[in-house]
Amino acid sequence: MAQTAQLRKIEHAENEAQRVFALQRAAYLAHPYPILAERKENLRKLDRLLVENAQAIAEAISADFGHRAVEETLMAEVFGAVDGIRHALKHLRKWMKPQRRAVSITFAGASNTVIPQPKGVVGIISPWNYPLFLTASPLTSVLAAGNRAMIKMATNSQHLRRLLAEKFRAVFPEDTVAILPGVRAQDFSTLPFDHLIFTGSADAGRTVMRSAAENLTPVTLELGGKSPTIICDDFDVDEAASRILYAKYLNAGQTCLAPDYLLIPEAKRDRFVEVAKRIMSARYPDTNQPCYTSVIDDKSYKRLRATLEDAREKGATLEPLIPGTTCNDPLRKIPPYLVLEVTDEMIIMQEEIFGPLLPVKTYRNLDEVITYVNAKDRPLGFYIFTNDATIQRRFLYSTISGGVTVNNCMFHVAQHDMPFGGIGASGMGHYHGYEGFLEFTKLRPVFRNPRFSLLGAFYPPYTARTRKLLDLMIKYKP
Repeated sequence: MAQTAQLRKIEHAENEAQRVFALQRAAYLAHPYPILAERKENLRKLDRLLVENAQAIAEAISADFGHRAVEETLMAEVFGAVDGIRHALKHLRKWMKPQRRAVSITFAGASNTVIPQPKGVVGIISPWNYPLFLTASPLTSVLAAGNRAMIKMATNSQHLRRLLAEKFRAVFPEDTVAILPGVRAQDFSTLPFDHLIFTGSADAGRTVMRSAAENLTPVTLELGGKSPTIICDDFDVDEAASRILYAKYLNAGQTCLAPDYLLIPEAKRDRFVEVAKRIMSARYPDTNQPCYTSVIDDKSYKRLRATLEDAREKGATLEPLIPGTTCNDPLRKIPPYLVLEVTDEMIIMQEEIFGPLLPVKTYRNLDEVITYVNAKDRPLGFYIFTNDATIQRRFLYSTISGGVTVNNCMFHVAQHDMPFGGIGASGMGHYHGYEGFLEFTKLRPVFRNPRFSLLGAFYPPYTARTRKLLDLMIKYKP
């Protein structure tokens, strides 16, 4: 009986998704080009919704995690989202303007224009680790581009999903923005969207992409990966540690852009360990308090415990950063660890960690670092700590990643005038700012033929005169 009820619930969710899609598609066809004022009003609605419900949002996310500091949500999610909305509001008029383009010499008197037009109905599949920001940020780009949006939130975000569904229903018509409860990602991604954006694991991203391919739906994938962090000889270890540890242990390491492993000169490793213990003991004197985030669920908690044990069994040294702390099973809290003497045979160096464990590898020269990084999948983030401009250029032009932060970690994602996205195993496509507007826009080229055209000179039957004209055109250098 329980299984039958569950199947009925899934079937209902699938039907509901199809109903909302049909509603939004009809609304798009009836009004395919929202004007600037309409788009700005939608963005302002989203801004007000987030600001007025900031505390409730933070509490809902904390309930979904078990424990998460309200301050982390307000800073990393609410502020990040509204800052992006306000950037779009400021620049949207310029983004929407048709663009004049040059005309080939053959078509003298003609004109070329590129018109940015909405694609239609966009699907957003958001993850649990930053469930507000990774819903609101792509939604900002989708609405700025004049589209309609259907949102599938993660199963682990039930408290937030219920809250946002209620608040969105009160502000947005269902044919403009809808948050769908209960629908599975694999069913959601089979809808014939005009674009689909997914944030999550690489394996799930492959499944979503295969489903979208059935409808030739273009996809944007943000998939994470193992982001390397490199401290160079010229950079102060204490300052690097302070910045790296903040980025790593924010949200208990459950961040797609978190520093995944550290590469440091051999002579500086022990100093880094010493400083890390002092810093983390001051920042998190008790990891059982709400300011230190819980691991999202039992499955993830057990995976991280197993990853740590695998590293220990294979010869790694585990360095707890806060004396006297231990894993708390009921609260799903794993204290921060450095993992030393790691090798590539360990799970911790093979898979994205997504938790409060930081492997540390030493190196002797920069060639060794570049070779090691380039042998891995292309990461979402890349972090270099050096004040030497020559070394910065060397890393920038001999490696590739989704984005780069120099002398800090992750903050390129907070810059709304730069594109954000991965490459290869870390994703495809970009959003944020103007690039986000473009991602969900069809740049429609329009050629206007001149009233009087010389193109008739090239109509068949072809003659010697036609050939001479073509030879002149080919040789002409403007």
